Amino acid sequence: MKKFLLLMTLVAALTACDGNKFHIDGSIEGASDTTTLVLEQSSNGEWFIVDSIKVDKSGKFSVSVPAPEVPTIYQLRHGNQSICFPIDSLDHLTVTAKMPNLGLDYNISGSDHAVEVMKIDKAAMQFAGGKGTEAERQAWKDQLSRQIAADPSGIVAYYTINKYIDGKPLFDPLNDNDLRIIGAVANSFNSFRPNDPRTDYLVNLLLDGQRRRRAMNAPSDTVLATVASLIDIKLQDNNGKQQSLADVAARNHIVLLDFTAYTTEISPQLNKLLNDIYQQYHSRGLEIYQVSVDQDNVAWRQAAQNLPWITVFEPMSINSKSVGNYNVNGIPTTFIIKNGDIVERVEDATRLKATVAKYF
Repeated sequence: MKKFLLLMTLVAALTACDGNKFHIDGSIEGASDTTTLVLEQSSNGEWFIVDSIKVDKSGKFSVSVPAPEVPTIYQLRHGNQSICFPIDSLDHLTVTAKMPNLGLDYNISGSDHAVEVMKIDKAAMQFAGGKGTEAERQAWKDQLSRQIAADPSGIVAYYTINKYIDGKPLFDPLNDNDLRIIGAVANSFNSFRPNDPRTDYLVNLLLDGQRRRRAMNAPSDTVLATVASLIDIKLQDNNGKQQSLADVAARNHIVLLDFTAYTTEISPQLNKLLNDIYQQYHSRGLEIYQVSVDQDNVAWRQAAQNLPWITVFEPMSINSKSVGNYNVNGIPTTFIIKNGDIVERVEDATRLKATVAKYF
């Protein structure tokens, strides 16, 4: 089972302690004095809240935050709309945006790297939802690959190979050409940034991709292992407490990792089924870690307060890293985790109860 860094250890590694700060200011057209922006910091795809920013009645805002020791990805988020950008030490960024499409209708200045990330994200929007031809998409990826090759140990290269569109990785570790690009970044970080908190993650991403490619190319009569190491998820529950999937798996014999949306028609029936399973096996070491990908967290909060198991909210919905990491293509999707390892994937809810019973 993989070992994961504690949040406080990672934040300490990413954030300077000398009082130096970076600054972000700007204006949001269409905002009001009740509008709140959330500043979040990324740790290999998982987001942690850094600050909450009130916008004044004219739409202007400003925030200063301790500068990171290494270049780090941040985002300004309002609801499900977000603006991503890298911060390198004492940057001073200016952000202008318009409501309600803050995540698309915006501009960043003050940092060349931030401008590059903005261009990548805006281009990605042109392919979201199945838009664009395969040839156009490939031409864009070829352009990005050349940019990565020019600076493989840079923050923009790291951001690019971790970019997801419609819940799927732009650079897929199961694609040989994409894996070579990932390898170039991982090897460059390993050579030039050995103490960077992201280096181990990148090396593991490369090694896992190589392992999975070998498994896919193995002869058909080769028996392949069915157990897979879990990828941690760290999200907040309805009480505001961060819940780590890895920690939950370490404390329990069996964990059901369930991706769901409470606003779907099937949700009440599914939760009734999960409750039956929970009541039957919880005393024997079963826990449920349920990830809501609803776009509206109100529905999640209303449902979560009545559920006995762990429920967390994914603010990036289907575009999140966790959805991509677990290759979730439909709701509901449930994974059975035993002793810290994924042992089965269940997409047919009618099979879930009988499948869980096999592990008790």
